[in-house]
Amino acid sequence: MSEQPWTIESIRDALGNPALAQRFLSEINRAPAHELLHVFAKWERIAKDTLAAVQRGREVAAAEARGEEPPGEWIDVTDRVLSEAARIRSRGAA
Repeated sequence: MSEQPWTIESIRDALGNPALAQRFLSEINRAPAHELLHVFAKWERIAKDTLAAVQRGREVAAAEARGEEPPGEWIDVTDRVLSEAARIRSRGAA
């Protein structure tokens, strides 16, 4: 998408999720003229972030399919999650 300018159609397509795309179209169609650029910029950022996340997911899946470690820096938070779960259980939560 970097070489092509973003359009309403390209943002809608990049969002992928039909409900999210409908929300975008609803917001862009209801925005007053003086807010159109702001609404467009907001959804352009969301579309770019969505495409980047999809690309990262594909890279991780491809690495795992090859039996490799996923690319990028990963922080192991297992101990923190387990201690938080134990703390919650100790207070009687289900």
